[in-house]
Amino acid sequence: KFFVWKNVIKLSQFDKERGEFKKRTDTTVARFPDIHRGALAQILDVYQKVKADNKNLKEPEIREAFSKKFPTLYAELISKSLAATIENKEEIKGQWVKYDKGDNKGADKLYESMQGKGTGWCVEGKTTAHSYIDQGDFHVYYSNDAKGDPVQPRLAIQLTGSEIGQIRGILPHQEVEPVMQEALDGKLKEFGKEADAYRKKSSDMKRLTAIDVKIQEGQNLTKDDLIFLYEIDSPIQGFGYQKDPRVKELRSERNPEMDILVIFECTRSQIAHVPSEINKHTKAYVGQLEPGIFQKLPEHLEHIYTSFPEKKIRRERIEIGGRTVKQLEQEIADAGMQISDYAKSMLASKEFKTNKIKETVGLIRLTVADLGFKGNATTDQIYKRAEELGLELCPAEVGPQYRLQNTNQPMDEWVYVGMKQIAGPGGDPGVFRVARSAGGTWLNGYWADPTFGWRPDRPLLFRLRKSKT
Repeated sequence: KFFVWKNVIKLSQFDKERGEFKKRTDTTVARFPDIHRGALAQILDVYQKVKADNKNLKEPEIREAFSKKFPTLYAELISKSLAATIENKEEIKGQWVKYDKGDNKGADKLYESMQGKGTGWCVEGKTTAHSYIDQGDFHVYYSNDAKGDPVQPRLAIQLTGSEIGQIRGILPHQEVEPVMQEALDGKLKEFGKEADAYRKKSSDMKRLTAIDVKIQEGQNLTKDDLIFLYEIDSPIQGFGYQKDPRVKELRSERNPEMDILVIFECTRSQIAHVPSEINKHTKAYVGQLEPGIFQKLPEHLEHIYTSFPEKKIRRERIEIGGRTVKQLEQEIADAGMQISDYAKSMLASKEFKTNKIKETVGLIRLTVADLGFKGNATTDQIYKRAEELGLELCPAEVGPQYRLQNTNQPMDEWVYVGMKQIAGPGGDPGVFRVARSAGGTWLNGYWADPTFGWRPDRPLLFRLRKSKT
């Protein structure tokens, strides 16, 4: 992983026409290239063979690949993958094939079935294919070719033990094709509750496709359509490594200043952009955060943005108190959630305390960038800025309580609790992190030294300071 990281950060964007990477210099501002997992898996195969036995260098194909510099070999494999075309793409009929956990011959067949298909999946590499089969079953949906043979990979479901690890398609960033949703939904029924999180993704992709069709046909979008497209209630989730590009594309064709009036059923005068414009009729605030802002915003005001729709400030309320540490740990376990060793050591600390009396606390969730920082900011800088805005640190108990009560947390989300640090293993200062990923639903500990730098996109929770009035 270090070898790949060390080489990839030296590259700029991939030029598809020339089949090579543009050079990155100290003045390059272009983003780093997209990761092509299939190509990296094939590079891993080459190095694994040489590592296992140097005699493998006698094989012309291995010797040629091993002699090339990483950027050259990586570019060649990407070009080869992009050149592969899906045969009979309009055909969606086919069948699911299951490769059983621990079946090495099955892993070989899985690997062989991917060659020359251009899926971009990691199992294009034999080493990775075997690694996945060691972890659990692997299901692939193959659509029929012109002869009626199921040979074209279109969908993949990877299991880790009995849990679904990931679902992938063949669109950019391994998103699932809209035409394959029905085949995927039918398969997910076999996994029961385990597939609940993925059914939400499937539902979102169907809804996004329906909105896309509406726009193409010149139909007006309803309020509910706009609420979904602008992710007012929840983020749009897909199956790929990144957000479905259609979200950005469809929004770019809209006028958000007009759409916001439909979404919140209001007039322009009911959208405040500075605190002085706020009154009892205000339905949304879209503007910068200034000192004391959260004491100026009325409690009924739910819709707060620094920029609509991307930069939403979330107000939340949770109940704390009334439980001991052991009760919290047990309830988290009973809910099928997990606590990391780091978090357990924080819960066991004398510095961690719970209130005997129950109370409801108001929370504000925002990112480092929302606080006004354009780049990384230290823990101390973040805490100081939050205080200036009218926020205060959360009681440490918010960590496990937020984990327990946040039952519908989106996949691949990490939220950090702004709190007085508690020493974790080795005495390092830490805060709680509430996370959900393919590896499960977790309460983690996270290192938070006063001088530690936080990225602008990191979301944190702070307690809303009550107004003196």
